[in-house]
Amino acid sequence: MVGANVMWGLMSPIAKMVMAGAVVTPLLMTNFRIYGAALLFWIASLFVPREHVPPRDLLLLAGAGMLGILLNQGSFIFGVSFTSPGEASVITTTMPLWVMLLAALFLKEPITLKKVGGIMLGASGALILVVTGGALEGNAGSNPRLGDMLVLGAQLSYALYLTLYKNFIKKYSLVTLMKWMFTAAAVALTPFSLSSLMAADWQMLSTGEIAGAAYVVVFGTFLAYMCIMTGQKLLRPTVVGMYNYVQPVVAMCVGIWLGLDNFTLTKAVAVALIFSGVYLVTKSRSRAQEADSATNSRSPRD
Repeated sequence: MVGANVMWGLMSPIAKMVMAGAVVTPLLMTNFRIYGAALLFWIASLFVPREHVPPRDLLLLAGAGMLGILLNQGSFIFGVSFTSPGEASVITTTMPLWVMLLAALFLKEPITLKKVGGIMLGASGALILVVTGGALEGNAGSNPRLGDMLVLGAQLSYALYLTLYKNFIKKYSLVTLMKWMFTAAAVALTPFSLSSLMAADWQMLSTGEIAGAAYVVVFGTFLAYMCIMTGQKLLRPTVVGMYNYVQPVVAMCVGIWLGLDNFTLTKAVAVALIFSGVYLVTKSRSRAQEADSATNSRSPRD
């Protein structure tokens, strides 16, 4: 989970660099991610045992692709284009809260004091980084209300994916899941992308923009989703959502490394709050887990 969110945190400034030119639009960047990752997962599937997926499960995987990939990525990218980056950053901090609420609703995962406290600590640290990093400054966007709703929709769609498909994804291997999820997302995206793909002036792409797009596809999507799927199989949805707070920490570190930001005591406190929150949620256990632990800890005589 840390690896996936580190790669996503690095992807944000790289994607912005690529889209700063006149060729790659937000829609084209979404195309790169979805088409590129779908191709890579199909290639990877050639080197692993083939799994039969019945039509019913293919439909379920298509739904997972819509929630976890297409709606999540598409809504966020277009939302940022309408609102300010600062407002979008603040809204992304709500994702662990939605995961906790939806996990309680659909998976009957109890809401414990540790979870609530951990989410509050993590959100506080993330908001501190957003505010002190100057992310709230700048262009307010052409339609902030629509943009904010789209970014919020992206968080809700991913939270729904994490909770609704928590048990289903254990049925198949990582490559099989990702191959069909990205394929479904690519098919759904195609009717909206053909005109922009045909109109793009690909010869205008610089070497740096090509390298940046390659990072977004290979690391920010292919490898990151492999990491996120592995983590999703091993961890509870609320814990998975909490690692979302790693991304502003990575963005801060990149800013400091590039000389665009400074490390201050306030930022140190923010980082401590984020990882304390992740630790609390990770250590929070459901009543069933506590009962199992108590049973396993008893001696044979008990």
